[in-house]
Amino acid sequence: MSLSSVQSTLSNLKSCQGDIEAYMDVVSDVALGIVEAEGTTDSPALKKLEKMMLQCSELDREINCFVGSVEEMTAQVRHQPPDAMFNLRVSVKDRFSQLMAGVSDADLQRHSKVIAFKESIRKYAMQASQAETENEEEELDDDIAVTQSQTNFICPLTQVDMVNPVKNKKCHHYFDQDAILEMIRAKHRHKKKCRCPKVGCDNIDVQESDLELDFVMKRKIQSQKRQSGKTFT
Repeated sequence: MSLSSVQSTLSNLKSCQGDIEAYMDVVSDVALGIVEAEGTTDSPALKKLEKMMLQCSELDREINCFVGSVEEMTAQVRHQPPDAMFNLRVSVKDRFSQLMAGVSDADLQRHSKVIAFKESIRKYAMQASQAETENEEEELDDDIAVTQSQTNFICPLTQVDMVNPVKNKKCHHYFDQDAILEMIRAKHRHKKKCRCPKVGCDNIDVQESDLELDFVMKRKIQSQKRQSGKTFT
């Protein structure tokens, strides 16, 4: 076994972690679809998806422990006689067992994707409830409801459909997340306040903390793009 072959294996494993995270994103999206269809956050299907997320978290942690043990042991071998390579497999196995022994169920729950999974479900349910109330109010005037459904998807900064729509909790205007964050940060670098770019808005100090990702709006945009045959990135 050579150090170059070891590094190649580690590189492949790290690529697998990217695939695991992409799969976890898909599971999260399916979960939101279930909440949207069933109108509840307490269903057997969601519990199964959460179990899948934890299994992915466990696999990701195993890879982290293995990569960590290999990197740690190979770093030691570099400074030892060449015959130390013959014991590398055993030393990596022992170190991997030590690292895995320290992994708890709580660690799996703290995986960023697992946390995001639970938070997105909670927020989606809350935002869907709010949207339902707002829709009931809008139905009092059909013209307003139609106009809003046609324009809400457009970011006032990019002038195209939003990808990750965020809502300003103060003035209730929507923007694409990347565009508004770039604008805020650019203003702050020059020690200036960021005025809401929505024409006519009197909010003169938009902060990052004012912005909240709107999962309901995002799914509406995704649905519209699928129906129109557009590719959603």
